[in-house]
Amino acid sequence: MADHSEVAYTTADGNDYAEHEATYEGFIKLVKYGSASVALILILMAIFLT
Repeated sequence: MADHSEVAYTTADGNDYAEHEATYEGFIKLVKYGSASVALILILMAIFLT
């Protein structure tokens, strides 16, 4: 059987955790501002289209 005592991705060469965290922060900002934009559009539609 294979030895699975060590997780491969934690020791892989080329892992750039700083870039990973920056990408995650960008994704969180996109979701936050995207959700706010959609909510604003729906509110404006409810006001002006009724």
